[in-house]
Amino acid sequence: MGSSPTRGTNTISVQKLSNKDFKWTPDLAYVVGLITTDGNLSKDNRHITMTSSDIEQIKTFKKCLNLSNKIGNTSPSRWSKKPCYRIQFGNIQFYQWLLKIGLSPAKSHIIGVIEIPDKYFRDFLRGHLDGDGSVYTYIDTYNTFKNPKYIYNRLYVKFNSISKIHIEWLKQKIEKISQIKGNLLKPSNNQVVWTLRFPKKKSIKLLSWIYYDPNIPCLSRKKEIAKNFIDT
Repeated sequence: MGSSPTRGTNTISVQKLSNKDFKWTPDLAYVVGLITTDGNLSKDNRHITMTSSDIEQIKTFKKCLNLSNKIGNTSPSRWSKKPCYRIQFGNIQFYQWLLKIGLSPAKSHIIGVIEIPDKYFRDFLRGHLDGDGSVYTYIDTYNTFKNPKYIYNRLYVKFNSISKIHIEWLKQKIEKISQIKGNLLKPSNNQVVWTLRFPKKKSIKLLSWIYYDPNIPCLSRKKEIAKNFIDT
């Protein structure tokens, strides 16, 4: 995609640039998933910023969009104590296209439906998972006092959003395309985040569906957890 439009964006107004539809690919759908969760559209109608505490994620984002922009360091968010990395690029037509499919500046609370073709939805979902979701596993020994053999390797896949409309849409879309149903959890106590959670068997089915090829873009540490369960 490159780091900027082919003409100088400093001298061209948004109105003078015609709308452009970008061709959907697995890489682009994955990037849209990342932008939906961890990305930011600036208010200047031009710049898109991606921030993450995982340098691999930023590098993958950069590779998928064929960007030449440098990756910089930035202050960690209030949700993370780790060092954070940031990449920003300007592309007015890509920005306009993101608005067209449902993204917007300051999107967290107001985001709703994203116009993703069904064919590429699982790539979008993998980006969503890498951006703001989790593949959570732990060893459950709660009932070992009854029997030492009662040890279970638990697994949950979770998707998070502050927007109820968006998380409900995500749930419906996953059920429609993959036939896998998750549980919608309301924010509790002082939290504001809605969670879509899948128990172990459904998590394995979902992970098998989104990691359908060894060469697709993804966050390797989440894929490795998934692979351990898929292979067994």
